[in-house]
Amino acid sequence: MTSQVSQATEASALTIRAYRPTDHRECRQLWAEMTAADAGLYGATSNDDSGAAFEEYLTRLDLSGMWVAVDAAHLVVGMVGLLLDGRGGQVEPLVVASARRGEGIGRALLSHVADQARRRGLGQLSISPAARNRDAIRCLHAAGYDALSRVTLAIDLRRKGSVWQDGIDLHDLRFRY
Repeated sequence: MTSQVSQATEASALTIRAYRPTDHRECRQLWAEMTAADAGLYGATSNDDSGAAFEEYLTRLDLSGMWVAVDAAHLVVGMVGLLLDGRGGQVEPLVVASARRGEGIGRALLSHVADQARRRGLGQLSISPAARNRDAIRCLHAAGYDALSRVTLAIDLRRKGSVWQDGIDLHDLRFRY
């Protein structure tokens, strides 16, 4: 199933459709871009083939669907996946080409995956952005992801040269992120 989304940019239309094998190269590149951006948030570098994990992702048994956003020039400018998680679903990944962020593409992909989850009878969707990705968190909150369903805590065993920043309170406790 495809959906049309109007855009108020030079790209007059955006189509969201199911992933096809012919989208592989562009989606692998989007995955690499996402991996590099996430690594950069924590001062790390991604490996030379940061798109390689895309191959593993495509083989996941819990992958229920994957969709791409295609612009008027027929370029894949974003992608979203839906993983089954009990009676709910997990949005993974959600990625928009860095040059196209801020155009509503991510919100359109989120709306599409939510529709697909409803059609599958899922009761809840979750997504896990990096704690430092403020832009993603703001976008997700605006799209309705405003309930905390799970918190993942980490201990930094390196301590020396730690890249964590101070600044988030939860349940009267201070956390680094």
